[in-house]
This record gives sequence, C-alpha cells and structure tokens, in this order.
Amino acid sequence: MLTPINQFKTALRRGSTSFGLWVGLTDTVAVEIAACAGLDWLVLDGEHAPNDVQSLLRGLQALAAYPVSGIVRIPCADVTMMKRVLDIGAQTIVVPMIETADQAHEMVRAVRYPPHGVRGIGTALARAARWNRVSDYYQRANEETCLIVQIESQRGLDNIEAIAAIDGVDALFIGPSDLAASLGHLGDSSHREVREAIRNAFERIRASGKGCGSLVVEESVAREYLSQGCQFLALGVDTLLLAKATRALAAQFKPA
Repeated sequence: MLTPINQFKTALRRGSTSFGLWVGLTDTVAVEIAACAGLDWLVLDGEHAPNDVQSLLRGLQALAAYPVSGIVRIPCADVTMMKRVLDIGAQTIVVPMIETADQAHEMVRAVRYPPHGVRGIGTALARAARWNRVSDYYQRANEETCLIVQIESQRGLDNIEAIAAIDGVDALFIGPSDLAASLGHLGDSSHREVREAIRNAFERIRASGKGCGSLVVEESVAREYLSQGCQFLALGVDTLLLAKATRALAAQFKPA
C-alpha cells in the first residue's frame, strides 16, 4: 500500500482551474450527496461549522468512495490541531487568518515531519498511514501534503508577497467575508473597495507563482474572480444551498 497522490495539489501545480463546495453540514449523507455532484473538491469546515476531529474523520471516510478531493479547514493556526487532521487522513489543509510570513512558516513546519518540521510521529494510530500499512508514508507524506493559507485581513493583504514566498505554502485563499469586515464593510463583501482588494490580491498571488482561491455564492462573482485569475473556487456553501431551496419550496405554497 502506497501513499495516495494528492489530486488537488497535482491540479494546482498543473495550473488547472478547479471547483469545489464548502461543506458545513456535519452529516455523512450530506457529504456523500455533495461528493457525487461532479465537483473537484469539498472543504469540510472545522472553523465555523460544528465539526470536531471525529466528525471530520467521518466526512473524509464518506467522500473517500468518490472521485473528489477532501480538504479540511482547521479552526485556527494550531500545531496540535494540524497534527490531528493530518493523522485522520487530510492531505490538504486550509488555515484561517494568516497575516504574517512567520505564521505561515509555523504552519509549514506543522505539516512536515522532522527534520523539516515538527509534525509528531504517530502512524500506528493514524488513518493517513493506514495504521503503518503504507510502506512509503514517511518518505511521501511531506510531498503529498498541500497547505493553503487564508488571507482575510488588511494585515494579511499587506504581507501577501512575504507569505507567498514561504517554501511550503502551496496556495493562498482569499476569505471575502472577514476581509470585508477588516476593510470596514462588515456583511458587504460585494463592496467596490473589497472587490478591488480581492482583484489586486489575485494579481499579486499569481505573480508569486502560488495558487490562489476563494469562495463565492453568486455566479456573476464567480465569473469575475475566474477572469481575474482565481485558480480554485468554491461555488457555494451546502447550508446556504439547503436554506435557499427549502425557502423557495415553502414560498411556492406559503407566500410571504
């Protein structure tokens, strides 16, 4: 048994455009429904959704049967949490609210085994290594891990070049909602100033040679981001899709 190839990271390096969905419903059936929709990847959210390590594990197990990559967003830039999600089998990790090169470097060290990092050795207990049955895990784990850092503040924008220059940061993800709040436009990620900041961020990230991604909930914004060079794009959030569909269904028979 060999270490799985990280298909998301492979596509990122190839320069391919890919599409995904943010998953906040902490239910394996919901994960499977999204997994067989034809998307390239799913983000299992551990920051705002009520997920813990066990529910993230169940989500990764549920999507493993489908041709879709699983990505995990951890709650914060925490070395211990990083170790735990890597051990349950996440190969691509999103870290929220990265603002400096030092923070990014710390997360790079968190995903790598020594001597290049500080990830703890626990493969006998780790699904990622199939409980010591993956023969080349120690040799391939660092290479097959993909680290995405999330830029979602003015300070993060100011430090894009320094963050992108850190070896081991594979991609930068622009978080529109928190960025809007940081720029003084809470709840209005469509504000002209926010959209211009995102456009500029995409340009600077692409110039660095690193991948850039974001999240949208409107088709027009998705097409705008793609035209600006966004390489991997979440096209929506499962909870919002369910809320919209159920509200529309109710309105057919119970108009406001």
